[in-house]
Amino acid sequence: MKKRKAIQSFCQLFKGYWNSEHKWKARGLLAFVIGLNFFDVYLLVQINSWYNEFYNALQQYQVDAFWPLVGQFTALAMLHIVIAVYAIYLRQMVQINWRTWLTDHYLGNWMKEQVYYRLQVLKSDTDNPDQRISEDINQFVSLTLQLLIGFLKQLTTLAAFGVVLWNLSGAFTVPIGSHEFVIYGYMFWFSLAYSAIGTVCAHLVGRKLIGLNFDQQRFEADFRFNMMRVRENSESVAFYRGEQPENVGFHERFARVIKNFWQLMRQTKILNFYVNGYAQLAIIVPLVLAAPQYFAGAMALGGLMQTVSAFGRVQDALSYFVESYDTIAQLAAVVRRLSTFTEHMQEVAGIENGVHRGEAAAAQLALDDLEVQLPDGRTLLQDCTLQLPQGSHALVTGASGCGKSTLLRTLAGIWPYGKGELKLPAGSRVLFLPQRPYLPLGSLRRALYYPLSASGSEEQLRDVLRQVGLEKFIERLDTVDDWSRILSLGEQQRLAFARVLLVRPDWIFLDEATSALDEPREQEMYDLLKSSLPESSIVSVGHRSTLFAQHETELHLSGDGTWQLRPITA
Repeated sequence: MKKRKAIQSFCQLFKGYWNSEHKWKARGLLAFVIGLNFFDVYLLVQINSWYNEFYNALQQYQVDAFWPLVGQFTALAMLHIVIAVYAIYLRQMVQINWRTWLTDHYLGNWMKEQVYYRLQVLKSDTDNPDQRISEDINQFVSLTLQLLIGFLKQLTTLAAFGVVLWNLSGAFTVPIGSHEFVIYGYMFWFSLAYSAIGTVCAHLVGRKLIGLNFDQQRFEADFRFNMMRVRENSESVAFYRGEQPENVGFHERFARVIKNFWQLMRQTKILNFYVNGYAQLAIIVPLVLAAPQYFAGAMALGGLMQTVSAFGRVQDALSYFVESYDTIAQLAAVVRRLSTFTEHMQEVAGIENGVHRGEAAAAQLALDDLEVQLPDGRTLLQDCTLQLPQGSHALVTGASGCGKSTLLRTLAGIWPYGKGELKLPAGSRVLFLPQRPYLPLGSLRRALYYPLSASGSEEQLRDVLRQVGLEKFIERLDTVDDWSRILSLGEQQRLAFARVLLVRPDWIFLDEATSALDEPREQEMYDLLKSSLPESSIVSVGHRSTLFAQHETELHLSGDGTWQLRPITA
């Protein structure tokens, strides 16, 4: 059952690109690469025939034939080099095209419908989506092409050199009692039996590598992610003097990496002992098998060398699985990780949002029988029916953990655990401000306009920065840096207000968006919104008592599903 699922997962991952809009170009390029490999096999057959003529000429001291044969080999070798180089180059071209398409496909699925957010909330066991997309896709494409093209080439090699080896082997007579049994092409049959036994043994020896490779990638990613978390939260760690516990965490995760790697090393050592012993034995076997005919005079030196070369080629082709077992194990682990990631994305994307979004008949925000729940089924808000007119200012209050921020997530459409109806006027522009604003990598100008493109008049941008008290950064608008590290949280929150002034939304939702500002600055920011956007509605979540003065209506949540909407009196 597991093998069948693994094959199905591989087929699902494999077929997408080859049935996509680029399929004819992709298939054509892959067919050309395979054709080059087939032609390379033809050249190897010609070189194998050259062995016969060359070594016979040496045995018979034919000086006149020596240099022409050297020239023939040079021509064949040069052509073989050119074909081999371009076969690899064009295979890499297929690889980069396939990886580009697959990466775009995964990024699209990861980003649409807030799957990246839902995975974090609903499928916290999905480890390191960034690694799945950046590393595993690259490995999947690379290993698949390597194994596919290698298999087809070795299959062609088997067919071509199998015929050569059959013809060179002749017949071998085995006397048993009063009967004699004649085995035609005995070296071919021996090579086939030798490889079959070797393949079965390789699987028995190396099958543990699949799980070990899977775990190794996971432990490496966890170790790297832990260091990245410390880098992103370096200031908080420094304030807490948390170096010691973080260092302990590093060593715990790294210990898992090393422990699993030791197991991987031991299993790989056993497999390498077997593979190398298997390969070395294959060198002497054809000489032993062909020696009786050679010493009996039935085979010349050239025939012996050609036989040894053909046996080696057939043996390599039949032993492809043995020699590629480690690569197959790596591919199996990659397929397992990607298929699990795909399943999780499909699962969270398939969760329908129970809150229906529609158009309000009047200029208002209307909630009808809205219900908000947690993933465990606990209800935070139920039977919420209310209307907030356009231009109103409402404050959502309640104890910590009662569901204030979750309500805003529901209004934003990113929280799937709820039901009811939400209506806004047609064409309304909405903007949500979280407590910690997101600043994308790039210039400060780009961060200011996010999520819009960086377009607008220079004077308007400078004026907005002055209004929110960030005029000192006017001359650094086009400086590319990690602005989330440079700006304090208070400056980041003021930058978020600058975004509001640039976007000019009709509805503004603030989730403790002034928590890092002092009270005078907080009042200044709210006054700025009211004076610059008098027609805009404001819905805020916060704990400060000073926020009551900035709003007209209070929506109080108790956390047990009940709620109250009441006016705020001076």
